[in-house]
Amino acid sequence: MVHVDMVMLALTGLLALVIAGCACVWWTSRADGAPRWARAVSAVTLALADVLSTSSRTSRRGTSDDD
Repeated sequence: MVHVDMVMLALTGLLALVIAGCACVWWTSRADGAPRWARAVSAVTLALADVLSTSSRTSRRGTSDDD
C-alpha cells in the first residue's frame, strides 16, 4: 500500500502545481502589477503548455497515416 500512497501523493502534488500555474497565468493576464515571481511562473506554465501541445500534435500526426 505504500507504493499506492506515494503515487497518490505525487499526483496530488502535480495537480497542485498545475492549479498554481494556471492561477499565475490568470493573475498576470488580469493585473499589470503582478509580482515578478508570478510572471516567471506564468511564463514557465505557458512554455510547458506549448511544448506539451506541440508534442501531442506531433504524436497524433505520426500515428494516423491515413491522409
